[in-house]
Order: sequence, then C-alpha cells, then structure tokens
Amino acid sequence: MRITSHKRCQQRRGATAVEFALTAPVFFIFLLAAFEFGWLNVVRHTADNAAYEAARTAIVPGATSAEARTMANRLLNIVGTRGATVTISPDPVTTDTEAVTVNIQIPMNQNGLIAPRFTSKTTITASSTLRTERPE
Repeated sequence: MRITSHKRCQQRRGATAVEFALTAPVFFIFLLAAFEFGWLNVVRHTADNAAYEAARTAIVPGATSAEARTMANRLLNIVGTRGATVTISPDPVTTDTEAVTVNIQIPMNQNGLIAPRFTSKTTITASSTLRTERPE
C-alpha cells in the first residue's frame, strides 16, 4: 500500500514542529546575545569618544574640569547610558597642569539593552590623557 504525498506531508508536519521547538530557544538566545554584545560595543565606543572629547575640552587654556565633565556626560547621554562615573585628573585644572586624564566607568548591569544577563558583571572603562595647550 502506497502512502500518498498528502499523507506524507501530514506526517512530516509533526516532525517540523518538534524540530522548531528544539532549535528555536537556542536560536533566540544567540540572537539576543548578538544584540547585547552589539550594544556593548556601542557603549564602549561612546565611552572612548566621550573620554577623548572631555580631555580635549579640558586641555584648552581657561577650561575647567567641570566643563570637561559636562562634555563627557553630554556625549554619554546621547546613547542613554546610566550610572556612568566621570573622573578628571587633576581636578581642578590649573595653568600649571601639564596633562589631563579623563576616566569613565560605565556599569553594564544598568545599561543592558535586552537581556543584561550576558553583560551584567561587565564594567566598561575608558581613559584618555592629553597634554595641555598652555603657553610656555
């Protein structure tokens, strides 16, 4: 007795559902991890750029560490980071300062995109040191 193609299709339908039930969770975990690590890179690059731009702000004659901190926070707020710590050394910046260092720390447990389970124990750290543009 031959099974018609219609019956074969109905028999296969159950196997397809089982295969999907087994592979879908793994696929979605990989998909969420890809989004989360992509977001981690966005935050990391933003922190690097914010540290550099804040240091550039602080090295100009007459600039203050408060202006540099404001610049860093403004750039970090563009992507919506939360809980970032910006430290500027030396604080205050004086006319005798030879170099300015800006350090930024961003805890990823407050900045997860979808499922911070993958990056919750990560803290992104960015630093930039530039020599000041002071008259000799």
